[in-house]
Amino acid sequence: MDVPAIARQFVTSYYQQFDADRSQLAGLYVEQSVLCFEGTQHQGPRDIGEKLKNLPFQVVQHAVTTVDAVLHPSGLLIIHVVGQLKADSDPVHGFSQTFVVQEINGSLFIVEDIFRLALHHIAA
Repeated sequence: MDVPAIARQFVTSYYQQFDADRSQLAGLYVEQSVLCFEGTQHQGPRDIGEKLKNLPFQVVQHAVTTVDAVLHPSGLLIIHVVGQLKADSDPVHGFSQTFVVQEINGSLFIVEDIFRLALHHIAA
């Protein structure tokens, strides 16, 4: 199994769908899936889909810088992504996202998803 190639293909597909129509991403999640988005947790495809659909921007573009992946002994694929995104007229921001992906009946589904913008707050 070519883990890096599978991870890159998954990530490319995920962000293409996110940038085109993120409301369709709910189908990649299963009932036990958890999304931790900027520290807030959402569970199941309906809740996760609503969160993604209602993000406060209309247009977004992701640029992936790196994709690292390992296959856990349990068979789960752990994928870590670092990149940049541009939303509406906001400045470009760095982000990191970690997916835990499971194959179910020949398809890949996200069981855990952690997203964080790379914003630095420097204390005065």
